Amino acid sequence: MLNNKFKEEFANKAAGAFQTLFSDKYIEIGDKQVFSAQFILDNIEKPKDPTKGRFAFPVFRYGKLLGDNPPSIASKITEAINSSDNNLITVSSIAGFINIQTEFAIEASETIKNAVENETKYGSSDVGNGKKVLVEYSSPNIAKPFGVNHIRTTILGNSLRRIFLKLGYETIGINYLGDWGTQFGKMIVAYKKWADPSLVGKETVTDLLALYVRFHDEAEENKELENQAREEFKKLESGDAENRALWEKFREISINEFNRVYDIMGIEFDWVTGEAFLNDKMTHTIKAFEKANLVSESEGATIVNLHDEQLPPVLLKKADGATLYLTRDLSGYLYRANEFNFDEMLYVVAVNQSVHFQQMFKALAMLEDAQAVPEEKRMSSKGKHVEFGMIKFGDKMMKTRKGHIILLEDVINEAAKLAKEKIEEKTPDLKNIDDIALQIGLGAIFYSQMSVRRQKDVNFKWEEVLSFEGETGPYLQYTHARLISVLRKFEIKKLFTRALVIQRNPYGENSILNFSSIIDEGIDYSLLNFPEEKRIVELVADFPQAVADAARMYEPNMIANHLIELAGAFNKFYQRKDANGKTDKIISDNYELCRPRIVLVKAVQIVIKEGLYLLGIKAPEAM
Repeated sequence: MLNNKFKEEFANKAAGAFQTLFSDKYIEIGDKQVFSAQFILDNIEKPKDPTKGRFAFPVFRYGKLLGDNPPSIASKITEAINSSDNNLITVSSIAGFINIQTEFAIEASETIKNAVENETKYGSSDVGNGKKVLVEYSSPNIAKPFGVNHIRTTILGNSLRRIFLKLGYETIGINYLGDWGTQFGKMIVAYKKWADPSLVGKETVTDLLALYVRFHDEAEENKELENQAREEFKKLESGDAENRALWEKFREISINEFNRVYDIMGIEFDWVTGEAFLNDKMTHTIKAFEKANLVSESEGATIVNLHDEQLPPVLLKKADGATLYLTRDLSGYLYRANEFNFDEMLYVVAVNQSVHFQQMFKALAMLEDAQAVPEEKRMSSKGKHVEFGMIKFGDKMMKTRKGHIILLEDVINEAAKLAKEKIEEKTPDLKNIDDIALQIGLGAIFYSQMSVRRQKDVNFKWEEVLSFEGETGPYLQYTHARLISVLRKFEIKKLFTRALVIQRNPYGENSILNFSSIIDEGIDYSLLNFPEEKRIVELVADFPQAVADAARMYEPNMIANHLIELAGAFNKFYQRKDANGKTDKIISDNYELCRPRIVLVKAVQIVIKEGLYLLGIKAPEAM
């Protein structure tokens, strides 16, 4: 990672300064870690005000250790570093911080060259090589339509899968369908009683939902229906041929519908499974807990007491012998641990399931304790609940039982319709307008969910989700199209035709796709001396760190925010006025200045396109 070159320069020199200036204290304290280059490197941060420096190092923790005040310490270390031989960084002290400035021309040259040469691989890393991450996301229930309530888990999980792949991890995206349980007894009862004979063989998920809602409406008046549902589900569990055929029918209808919507959204999985897959694995799980002497009986039910006042016991089996969702999740975790030997297992599930996952991870840890599993082979600690806030509609939650569900496809269609109207206002002759409108509509929806920290609740408001102004997905997509337009104008100018590689793009127009020859022609990056240009270089250079941070925090929001900041910086640069009040054009007859500017544009285009891809959003080349 390019930034490390400058950070390591500072860390090594700061460590040397600490050990020279405070050698007596260093020996007296005897804590080598806080004086080491690695400790300093790990604690370098970004200043809130980017004009203060590229990076900053706080020295507050050293005040008590060294018996000196932080501003004094920062000043002494700064003076020592600046007096040493180096040409990569300069430092200054402000209060208790050491601020670090890089040698701009070097950073600009290496940043832009790195981005342009690597294109889609820019920001990639081998940090995950040899490691495996499983990501479970989306996981809708069959026999119900794909509602907007499933959008956050779907796009967050899809984004995390892409981010971890970019960092070199072997990544397996899992769609764990809700395809088992007593609700299918209800569906079977409803289907046998009220299914429209004329629709047999042509049913849709919407038809299945109508039956499910009718069951609950009827059951409010006729309590016997609940007993009938339990009986039908028992028959299904026992292998009844008729009920099994109905269950398979419901599942097939649902999966076909889900796949159609996933294709529209560009969502991918590596393994589609479901609760039913674990039917023959729960007995083994229960026996494992029994063998470990962790099982007890409570009112006829089989439980695992977690001995935690904050957590209820794990219910493995009800008094009637029925298993539960948690029993299946325990079985699924043990199966995946054995099958994949993962380094991390991420569950992208709403925050209201937090207790469920706390119970599961605690039970698994107790099982490994009882089995005396050595630390290096323990799997229970590798599970992570990547929780996210709820989606509300006018501050109300959706209730599928009552049919209060907003279909995701309806939202997508509405967003695409609005996007098309806006495109027709500005660019009525745009080719492939329907495809681009869909890309923009999806970009609006996706970004509305990715632009906030995942733990926050989101109140789904149409006027905000479908907005094309301000910090939105369409704003980023429009910026990308603008960048492509600049690059095309550059090609038309024929400034460096011999150095360009021209290739047909999907829209049938020439597009510049490779600048490798230009960046090797001795460009003078010191000509990028306006604050707007320097800020763009810094943001392009920081993109790999944003990707790494997003993976570390399981927070695609970090990439989303970084792209907004970069797009804002570019548009400010694009609209910059010269001393005479005229637009300072990127492409001009000043060849020496045009060259660093145009490759900077290319670097920005690469980052925005790749960043959008990591969020699951497409980057149109024209809008």
